[in-house]
Amino acid sequence: MSGNGEQAARAATIMAPMTLDSAICYRALRSRDARFDGRFFVAVSSTRIYCRPVCTVKPPRRENCRFYPSAAAAESAGYRPCLRCRPELAPGNASVDARTRVAQAAASLIEDRSLETEGLEAVAARLGITDRHLRRAFGAEFGVSPIEFAQTQRLLLAKRLLTDTALRVTEIAYASGFGSLRRFNALFKSRYRLQPGRLRRHMRAAAAPAGDALNFELSFRPPYDWPAVGVFLGARAIAGVESLDDGRYRRTVRVPQDGKDHLGWIDVGLSPKKPALRIAVSASLARVLPPVLSRVKALMDLACHPAEVAQALGALAHKHPGMRVPGAFDGFEVAVRAILGQQVTVAAARTVAGRFAAALGEPLETPFAALTTVFPAAARVAEAPPGRIARLGMPGARARTILALARAVADGGLVLMPNADVDATLERLRALPGVGEWTAQYIAMRALAWPDAFPHTDLGVMKALGTRNAHRVLAAGEAWRPWRAYAVMHLWNSLAKD
Repeated sequence: MSGNGEQAARAATIMAPMTLDSAICYRALRSRDARFDGRFFVAVSSTRIYCRPVCTVKPPRRENCRFYPSAAAAESAGYRPCLRCRPELAPGNASVDARTRVAQAAASLIEDRSLETEGLEAVAARLGITDRHLRRAFGAEFGVSPIEFAQTQRLLLAKRLLTDTALRVTEIAYASGFGSLRRFNALFKSRYRLQPGRLRRHMRAAAAPAGDALNFELSFRPPYDWPAVGVFLGARAIAGVESLDDGRYRRTVRVPQDGKDHLGWIDVGLSPKKPALRIAVSASLARVLPPVLSRVKALMDLACHPAEVAQALGALAHKHPGMRVPGAFDGFEVAVRAILGQQVTVAAARTVAGRFAAALGEPLETPFAALTTVFPAAARVAEAPPGRIARLGMPGARARTILALARAVADGGLVLMPNADVDATLERLRALPGVGEWTAQYIAMRALAWPDAFPHTDLGVMKALGTRNAHRVLAAGEAWRPWRAYAVMHLWNSLAKD
């Protein structure tokens, strides 16, 4: 095994959170190894503070360190977050392990506030498991219960908003999911031993006008091939909905919450100095920031462990290290794009998608001339006559497929979200008229964030591998498990001129 392979293998040994190897964790802490960022947190008994392993403070003495699988576990043990490395900025974790994916899926739903609005049993039902199984898997992954995790997430979001925005404290309390300002102040002071206003003064938050965009940074594990992500998203950008300009990806968004659709826009670019993306979010989305940030993480594949992927792909990944699999802000939108892309070029699908959005979407005023429309919700598309959709430039059969998809999503029978039950979702997709294996795998690759999705009948994949035999493509893909979706991105990228 090569040196890089050995390092990646050692990194993988701490992926089972409840069996953290303290010796490996401490070595990673001393070297500030970015591959471990977000995989564990270190708490220091002498200061009662917990940090990310990349914190720039002087490493504490080994006997003073305690290692935890999540920020919530560290806080439950009585530690408060470091103000320098800011644990709320740590990247998430992607995995193909079934138990881990269940826990990560639940964590995503908690970020989307589903636990608050639906309850634990409903969250478990959405994942196709019992609430008992969910509690067991969640505890094994994060070291705390879902409710404890949710409380920490609310507090960490509030800490981020106090630091990074000029929102009023009352607005921050409600945006973070607290039912009252009194409850927020009491819990914040109890957990962090600081009043919210004092933390803001200490961190010297920018005094931007309240109506301005809200700005954040979302961390990733380097390397990150941002140019390749931009090329991929730019080539598929839907007119009026998305744009790529000067290396920044922008799009309109819709976030349903509490029976209301919140409309706005996001603007994403690469930080010039940190392993992070800079995100601007329109002020109209202030009440739904948790799901917005969660979806941006999925869209930009920020939970990826590039060292593990590179180890599995070998020579295929050498030319473009840090390749990501762009996900979806809206799974329904990506699924519609997949259907529109059946047996046509990317450019042709993009043209029809632009007409589709213009005809059925909603207008939105933004500061960007290229962003004018919000992609239609599934419920709106489900009510459209088949003829109206077909007249946008597609065969009648394809229009009926889109309608069947929209109805399945609108009635809740089909959930297109990261970490969903892959096998069950693929089965539901294949049951839709006009959805074949290529379409189902492409949707799994992006909307479900399934790292082992493999559209083996894709013409581009076949061309890159030099064969038109689908069985040979499948056989070649076995060497890249469980990261075949990343292999697909490298294969597609190999067809472009560098």
